[in-house]
Amino acid sequence: MVGRLASVDGSVMTSHTCDGPYRTWVEVFPHSKYEKGALHSVYSGTLDPGETAWDMRNVKKTGDIPETEETYAFLNTAYPCLNEKQLAIGETTIGGRQELRNKEGIFYIEELEKIALQRCKTAREAITLIGKLAEEYGYGDYAECITLADPKEVWQLEISGSGKGKPSAIWCAARIPDDHVGVSANYPRISTIDFNNPDRFMYSSNLRETAKNLGYWDGKEPMKFWKVIGPWRKAFDMREFFILSALAPSLNLSDDVAVTELPFSVKPEKKLSPRDLMRFFRETYEGTQWDMTKNLLITVKKKDDQGNEIEEKIKSPVANSWMSRDLQKLFNELQPGVIKNRYPIAQNFCSYSHIIQCRSWLPDEVGAVAWFSFDNPALSPRIPIFSGVISLPLSFSICGQQRYTPDAAIWSFRETNRLATINWAKGRTLIEPAVKELEDKVFEEVPIVEKKVVELVKAGKNEEAKLYVTVYTNNFAYAAMKRWEEMKVPLWSMYGMGF
Repeated sequence: MVGRLASVDGSVMTSHTCDGPYRTWVEVFPHSKYEKGALHSVYSGTLDPGETAWDMRNVKKTGDIPETEETYAFLNTAYPCLNEKQLAIGETTIGGRQELRNKEGIFYIEELEKIALQRCKTAREAITLIGKLAEEYGYGDYAECITLADPKEVWQLEISGSGKGKPSAIWCAARIPDDHVGVSANYPRISTIDFNNPDRFMYSSNLRETAKNLGYWDGKEPMKFWKVIGPWRKAFDMREFFILSALAPSLNLSDDVAVTELPFSVKPEKKLSPRDLMRFFRETYEGTQWDMTKNLLITVKKKDDQGNEIEEKIKSPVANSWMSRDLQKLFNELQPGVIKNRYPIAQNFCSYSHIIQCRSWLPDEVGAVAWFSFDNPALSPRIPIFSGVISLPLSFSICGQQRYTPDAAIWSFRETNRLATINWAKGRTLIEPAVKELEDKVFEEVPIVEKKVVELVKAGKNEEAKLYVTVYTNNFAYAAMKRWEEMKVPLWSMYGMGF
C-alpha cells in the first residue's frame, strides 16, 4: 500500500498476489440497474476454480440482502479488485482464531469485496459498508485482511467472525499515512488502536466488548488488534520485514526472534513508482543472505587466460527459487540445511497478481489501472486493465487451474514459465528480457492512452473513451500472450535431448 505522498506521481496504490489454487477466470462485471425491492444473493465458493464465470457447481448460496437500484462495473477477479470509480481492493488471508469463526455468517470476504465495489466510490464508504453488512448478517470466513484504496488514501481492514452465538463480526481498519507505505502478507498488522482518532481508525461497534468478554483484551492496556484477531506470537514475517527494511533502511529494523512487531507503515526514503512495486513482486531474495539457492553450487572446469585448466564454483543452472518441495527435500536429505526456504514474494503457485494505481487528476475511465499478471509474478508480464475497461479477451473468462487448458489465458504464460525454470540459468535469458521489453513498451504507451482519454472525456465522449481503453488493454493482452507462446519454441528446443 502506497500513500499519495509516498508515490512519485501522487497516485495511491494497493496490490495483491493471489497465492494458491484459486480460480483464474477474470471478467468485467457490467454496470447494472435493478428494480426497486430486488434482492442480492450472497454466495460461498466463488474462489473455487470453476470452468467459467457461469460454472456454479462449487458455489453455494448463503443468503440474500436488499439490492441497490444501480451498481458500478468492477473487475471480477477471484478476490474482486477494482471498480469504474477508482475504488481498488487488495487481499491477504490471515486465518485468525478458530473459535472466532461462525459458519452461520453469510459473508465470505470475496463477497464483501464485490458488494463494496458495486456500491461504493471511496475506501471509507467501502469500509463502512463492509463493517455494517458483516456485523448485521455475520462474517462466516476465516480472518482476512483487505486493503482499500481510492485516489486520495489507502486503508488496511482486518476482519474476523465474533465467535459463538448470533453471527456478527469484529473488525478494525487503519489508514496508511499519506507519506507512508504499508505491507501485509498473511499476518495481521494493525497494532494499538486509537479509539479517539476517526481519521486513522475505524472499527466494529462491538469490538471492545467482544474482545474483553472473550479474554483477548483486559480493558486496561491499549488494545493491539493483531493480538485480538489472532493467536500469533508476532505481527510480521519475512516478506513484511524485507520490504519495510528495503524502503527505510535507516530504521535498522530487525527480524530477531525476540521482536514481535514492526512499524505498521514506514516513510520510504525514496518515493515509489508502480515499477518499483513490480520489482518487489518479482523478489526472491536472490543475492541476499536469505537466498535459498546460495548453497546450490557445482564445480566446473575452465581455462584461464594462460590456457591452464582451473576449477570454479558456480551456482547450479537448475537452481531456482521455485523448486518443488520434493526437490528441496532431496537436496536437504543429501546435505542437511543446504536449502532454507524463506517464502519469497514471487511464488510459482500464484494464480494472479495486480498492482493498482488510483489517480485523482485523471478521469475515471483511465484514472485507475490494475497492472495485472497471471501466474508467477517474477516471470509474467504486466497487462494494464483500466477502470474504464468494459471487456477482456475471451481466454480471460476460462479458468486454467484444474488442468492444462490451452484456451485459458493463464496457460499462455504458465507453460512457458514452467519450461523456463527447468534450467533457470538458460530460461531466465529469455524470460527476464521479455518481461522488461513489455514493461518498457507499456510505460511508453500509457501516457499516450491517458492523453487521448482525457481529450475524449473533455469532449463528452465518455463511452468512446471506455471503448478506447478496452481496445488498448485487449490488444496489449493479446500481444503479451503471443509473446509468451512464441517463447515455448526456443525453450522446448533446449530440452530436445532431455531435461
